[in-house]
Amino acid sequence: MMFWHDHDVSGWGWFAVSAGMILFWALIITAAVLSFRALNRAPEQPPIPAGTSPEQPLAERFARGDIDEDEYQRRLAALRSSGPVTKH
Repeated sequence: MMFWHDHDVSGWGWFAVSAGMILFWALIITAAVLSFRALNRAPEQPPIPAGTSPEQPLAERFARGDIDEDEYQRRLAALRSSGPVTKH
């Protein structure tokens, strides 16, 4: 019987031990990265209800502080210049 304290790992044994260690650390790192991404994910924006004007979500984003006044004015002007949205 072979014991680890004898340091008698020969043949494919050293390869199996090395591959096992690499797989172990790859799993640990993958789990850490996935956990970090899941915890730092931005909250999803709620869907816009039907019949709401496109200006209302823009105003809500401005009120929450997601966008500054310059961006709000620029996007509002772009919305108003494009005209009403028509459904086909």
